[in-house]
Amino acid sequence: MPPGPTGPPAPEPTLGPPVTVVGIGADGWAGLTDPARTALRSADVVLGGPRQLELLPPEVAAERLPWPSPLRPAVPGLLAAHAGRRLAVLASGDPMFYGIGRALAETAGPDRLRVLPHPSSVSYACARLGWPLEDTEVVSLVGRPLETLNLALHPGRRLLVFSADASTPAAVAALLTEHGYGPSRLRVLEQLGGPQERQSDGRAESWPHQPGAALNLIAVECTAAPGAPRRSLVPGLPDDAYESDGQLTKRHVRAATLAALAPAPGELLWDVGGGSGSIAIEWLRAHRSCRAVSVERDPVRAERIARNAAALGVPRLEVVTGAAPAATAELPTPDAVFIGGGLTAPGLLQACWDALPPGGRLVANTVTLESEALLAQWYRGHGGELLRLAVAHAVPVGTFTGWRQAMPVTQWSVVKPALDVPNPGLDAQSPEQNQNRNQGAQTP
Repeated sequence: MPPGPTGPPAPEPTLGPPVTVVGIGADGWAGLTDPARTALRSADVVLGGPRQLELLPPEVAAERLPWPSPLRPAVPGLLAAHAGRRLAVLASGDPMFYGIGRALAETAGPDRLRVLPHPSSVSYACARLGWPLEDTEVVSLVGRPLETLNLALHPGRRLLVFSADASTPAAVAALLTEHGYGPSRLRVLEQLGGPQERQSDGRAESWPHQPGAALNLIAVECTAAPGAPRRSLVPGLPDDAYESDGQLTKRHVRAATLAALAPAPGELLWDVGGGSGSIAIEWLRAHRSCRAVSVERDPVRAERIARNAAALGVPRLEVVTGAAPAATAELPTPDAVFIGGGLTAPGLLQACWDALPPGGRLVANTVTLESEALLAQWYRGHGGELLRLAVAHAVPVGTFTGWRQAMPVTQWSVVKPALDVPNPGLDAQSPEQNQNRNQGAQTP
C-alpha cells in the first residue's frame, strides 16, 4: 500500500557520477598526479581537445571525444548525452583559470564537478621569469579581440598574455608599437613544462621571430616610447583620447558623471544617447568585470563608439543602434543608467527609471533649458541631487590671459528607493509632451 501523506518522502533523483575535470600540461601523462591518472583510467568517456587526447597512453581505454567548435554552446548537450557514464574532461593547466571548468560549473553545477588542477602556464611562466605572480597582470586573447590588451598598457607593468595561436605574438608586437609601446620587451614561452619548451626574445618594434608553436604565452614588460599617450584608469581621460564629431561629454563633466554613476565590479550600465561612447568606455575601464551597453540612434556615431571602445581597451562594449526608449526594451536590467542625449524624447526618462531595480542609479546631463525643466520636475518628485557644473579654461586674451566659460551642464543624479512613491505633484509626462519639438540628442 503506498504511503500516506505522513509517510517517508520520495527519494531524490540520482544525478549520476560526478564529472571529473583533469588539468593536463605539455608534459602530458608523465606530469599527472596519481589521482588524475586513476580518474582517467576509470572513465567511460574522455572529452578534450585533439592535442590533449593524443597525450593519453593506450592504458586509458575510455571512448575519446574531441570538443566540437564552437565549444561553449555544445557543453550542455554533451553532458546530457553522456549522463550516467563516468565522464572525464581534459583541460589545459588549471581548468578554473580561463579554462573549461567555468562553463562546466555553470552548466552542471559546482557540486557535480571533481576538479584535479595542474599548474597553469601562468605559474610556469612566472617561475621561469622570476616574476611574482601576484604582481603580474594576465590578459587572455583566446576568443577575445586583440584590442583587449590596450587596457593593460601602462609603463612598468608586467603582463602575461594568453595567445590565440602562433600568429598572436607578432600581432601583439604590432599593437604595442602602434600604441607607443614599441620599446617593450617581449618573450614568447612555448610548450611550458614540456620537453619542447623554448623561449623567443625581442622588442615589440623590431620583433624578429617567425610564428612558432600554437601553444604559447607572451610575457610583456611595458615600456612607453617618448611621447606615448598616458591613459589613466581614473575617469576623465583627455578629450583627444576619443574620436568625436563634437558629441562628447567633456573631460571634467565626464569625471563628475562617472563619480555619480559609481561603477562597481560586475555591474551593468546603460549609456543612452552614447555620442562618442566616453561614459560607457570609462565605466568599463573601471574594472574588467564591468559591463555596459551604449545606445545610439545615429549609425555613424555607433560605429565611432565601437572604434573608441577598441582603441581604449574595452572592445567588449555592446553598441545598440536605435532610438531610445524603444531600443532599450530588450536590454538586461541595468545597475545604473546614464542619459546624455534625447532627454525630451517621449517616455525616455520614465522607461529608464522603470528599468532600474531598487538601489539602481540614474544620472542625466543636459545643456538645454527645456531638458533642465524636465529634470527639475523629476527632482521635485524623486529627490536625489540636482546641480550645475561649470568649467572655465584659461585662454590668451591678447598679451594677457582670461577665462573662457564652457556651456554649463545641469546634472540630476538619484538612487532609486526600495519603494518608489513619486510625489503626487509630479506630472512626468507633461513636460515631455510639451517639449517634443526638442527631441534631438544633446550630449554635453
